Amino acid sequence: MTNTPAQSAQPTLDARGYRRMMTALLAAGVATFAGLYAVQGVLPEMASALQVTSADAALSVSAATTGLALAVLPWAWLADRLGRLRAMQVSVAAAVLLGTAAALAPTFEIMLATRFLTGAALAGVPVLAVAYVHEHLRGGQAAAAAAAYISGTTVGGAAGRLIAGPLAPLLGWRGALVVVSVIGVVCALLFIALAPRSPRSTAQAQARRQPQLPRLRAALGVPALVRVYLAIPLITGSFVAVYNFLGFRLGAAPFGLPAALVSLIFLTYAAGTLSSRSASALLPRLGLRGVVAIGLGAMVLGLLAMVPDTLPLLIAGLIAFTGGFFVVHAAAVASTGALAPAHARSQASALYTIGYYVGSGVLGWALGLFYEHGGWSLMTAAIVATLALAGGTILTTRTQSRTQPATPATARHGLLAGAR
Repeated sequence: MTNTPAQSAQPTLDARGYRRMMTALLAAGVATFAGLYAVQGVLPEMASALQVTSADAALSVSAATTGLALAVLPWAWLADRLGRLRAMQVSVAAAVLLGTAAALAPTFEIMLATRFLTGAALAGVPVLAVAYVHEHLRGGQAAAAAAAYISGTTVGGAAGRLIAGPLAPLLGWRGALVVVSVIGVVCALLFIALAPRSPRSTAQAQARRQPQLPRLRAALGVPALVRVYLAIPLITGSFVAVYNFLGFRLGAAPFGLPAALVSLIFLTYAAGTLSSRSASALLPRLGLRGVVAIGLGAMVLGLLAMVPDTLPLLIAGLIAFTGGFFVVHAAAVASTGALAPAHARSQASALYTIGYYVGSGVLGWALGLFYEHGGWSLMTAAIVATLALAGGTILTTRTQSRTQPATPATARHGLLAGAR
């Protein structure tokens, strides 16, 4: 099967529709990721209240991200029947409702189970967002829309943490998470109201008639993307581990910061909001490998700056680390949508999302064991080694799949240049 229908398709949105899509994707990112990661802002309070260790408390993050990773392929299948927009709307609504239930769960075990279900509900958004964008847009506009979605995830992730952290001393960690859930509901309604309806296309009609397995094989047939699938768990796990355990470090000696002040570290997510937008501008000039090299370099330098017990240097390092991560993530998301075969974009996005959240759920917790047993310096060494392995995986990409010819859109986007 060729990609001709999708490749020849022209953008279907006028200027007003394009603005609506950008706003809707931003709202979707906020709605889902505010609830997903708000718990990071209250992990020390949760650990104290429930009398669990820091690593056990971090399982509340891992449970949700693991549920997300396991549910992406079912969501990709469901989207072929319901349509991508409808599936995303159901996903957003279910995620915010389950997120509220998790905050009110009476025991730690029930909370973990509900967080797992929240992640499973949420999976429909990240796995379908890129494919949904490419139903409407091509080239630079598609990259900008994907970056808008990533920006929404950074805004949502930061807002959830920044709101939950200061409110926890006043409302308790449960009350703080409920407030974040209410904000998620508002953003979910905004997404449902603004998102443009998906066009009916030949590629979609063909997709509905095709079984999943051949499309998964097609998504695995692009060598550059296979390397992305393998590298992204290592990169994401490193990122999540830092944010999972940094609050514990800052609350202990020699920093001894109060919880409300510790939560302000999540303002560094603004670096991710800005850098994710810059990735779409850098891709045409540097290609995927060039942008990833810059992002990984910033992450490693940021990690090293965070080792000394000096608060200004730690904050500067965290900004560089965060900005570098979102440069890599935004470039990888845009590349996944542009390089995947048109009839297998949902499956390519699903594979990327599985890798992303397996890394977040498993490695984001496992790297924290180094912190538990050897402190911040040992965890930093483990993360640097992990990022080096990721760099060796993704930066050695040399060839583009022969079954995935260059198209005007991908050539303009500069992605094939990064995969040579």
